[in-house]
Amino acid sequence: MHSGRAARWFVLVLAAWLVIITSLVTIAVWNNPVARAIIGMGWGLIILWIGVCGTTMYFLRNKVREWMTHIPIGWRVPFILFATFLALLEEAITTTMTNLAPWFGVPVGKAYITASTNYFDVVAMHSVVMFVPMFVAWQWMLGRWRFTPFQVFLLFGMTGTLAECSFGFEHVREFGMWIFVYGLMVWLPAYCAPENRNARRPRWWLFPLAVIIPILFIPLVPTPLLIKWIDPHHPAIHFAPPDVSIDPNASAN
Repeated sequence: MHSGRAARWFVLVLAAWLVIITSLVTIAVWNNPVARAIIGMGWGLIILWIGVCGTTMYFLRNKVREWMTHIPIGWRVPFILFATFLALLEEAITTTMTNLAPWFGVPVGKAYITASTNYFDVVAMHSVVMFVPMFVAWQWMLGRWRFTPFQVFLLFGMTGTLAECSFGFEHVREFGMWIFVYGLMVWLPAYCAPENRNARRPRWWLFPLAVIIPILFIPLVPTPLLIKWIDPHHPAIHFAPPDVSIDPNASAN
C-alpha cells in the first residue's frame, strides 16, 4: 500500500476508534453529572478541533503551503509560529469548553478540561508556554531529518500522550484523543516545510528518540522558566479534583 494511502487509512481508523471509545465512555459515565460534563467537553474538543479544524487543515493544506513558501524569512521561524498559533487555537477551544460547564449541567469549576477558566492564564502559565520548546525541537529535527508530515503528526501525538500521562498513567488509554490533539498542532506546519531542505532520511532508531527529544527541549528553551519567574507559586490546577466516581443509584438527571 502506498505510504500516503496507509497514512490516511491509519487516521480514519484512529478517528473511528476515538469515536467508538468516547461513545462507550459516554454511556458508562452517563449517571454521573460531573463525568458526563467532562466527557461532553471532550466531545466538543473532538468535534471542533479534530473534526472541524483538522478537516479544514487537510483540505486547505496545499493553499497554506503555497502561501508559506512566499514568506521571506525561511521556514524555521514560520514553523514555530504556525505551530504556536494552532496550539493557541486548540487551547481556545478547550478553555471555552471549561467555561461552558453550566451548559453541560454543572457549575463552572465542577467539571473542566483546562487548568483555569482564564484563557490567558491557561496558555501563558500552563500549556502553550510549555509547547513552544517542543515546536523548537521539531523545527530542529526537521532541519536535520526528513520526517514526513504524517510521521511528525504521529510522533508528536505520542509525545503528547506521554506528557498527559504525567498527570496519571490512566491517560494512556486516551491515546486516540491525544495523538489527534497534539499531532494536529504540528502536521500542517510540517507539511509546509520545504521538501528540498538539506535533511537526511531518518534511521529507525530516530523514531522513538523523536518522541522524547521535544520533552528534553523544555528546559533548554527559556519560555517555561518564565512561569517560575512570574509566579513561582502558581497553582497547577485552579479547581478542586472533580468527583467522577460513578454512583449506580444516581439519577440520570
